[in-house]
Amino acid sequence: MLQYALLLALIVYTLLPLLSMLTTALAPEGSAPRGIAWPGDPQWGNFRLAWREADLLPLLLSSSLIVLAVVPVSLVLATSAGYAFAFLRVPGRRVLYVGFLAGLALPLEALITPLYYQARSLGTFESRWAIILPLVGLFMSFGVFWMTNQFRSLPPELQQAAQLDGASQWQVFRHVHLPLVRSGLSVLGILYFLWTWNQFLLALVLVSDPHDRTMAGALGTFQSQYGTDIVLLCAAALIVMIPSLLIYLVFQRQFVNAILQGGLK
Repeated sequence: MLQYALLLALIVYTLLPLLSMLTTALAPEGSAPRGIAWPGDPQWGNFRLAWREADLLPLLLSSSLIVLAVVPVSLVLATSAGYAFAFLRVPGRRVLYVGFLAGLALPLEALITPLYYQARSLGTFESRWAIILPLVGLFMSFGVFWMTNQFRSLPPELQQAAQLDGASQWQVFRHVHLPLVRSGLSVLGILYFLWTWNQFLLALVLVSDPHDRTMAGALGTFQSQYGTDIVLLCAAALIVMIPSLLIYLVFQRQFVNAILQGGLK
């Protein structure tokens, strides 16, 4: 009984902020609603108004291009490096692996100033590359850690049996190991998508053209030195969240399977 009560409390704790955002987004424009009371006259037109004022259509295209550039490249690099650390006798691999793990301790806020000067020196400042290239590098630490542990959890007898049958290292990787970590790879892809789609700081600091930023960067449209339009801000935030929810709903089976497999291992 206690576990069900805790689960219910966790669900309420998770959904309460979303409900508060929804009720705020449906309040009359320019108001300052409090609490989670459902408005007497819901203003569904606030979503259309937020979409128009933030000019979200070009940002939807920009975010999609950034995601399509970051996620596949990051997955390929993390999977290749993770396999190398798990199975290949690379000289100095332990030192390199510790170096990747050290990257997990570095917050993005501490790196934003060096990234700013680096983008200016490389000529990527004020372009989408100023977002894409740092994200690929920043994602490597967690991706290498995640995929290395995914590969290390596989029985070594699989590789030995495949090599006895004459399989090359590439064939073992492609036909034996890679299919077995597909669930973990799907989870990493989902996380990469969420982190890229919701990226706000890099887009705000390194790109001044609003149309080259991510959709999350458009939320700054409703903030000014004179105040914040909290109603339209919540409406725009809910619009930005929709693709993330859709991605999770589509791949939730792989997400749950990877968590269950990790628990069993």
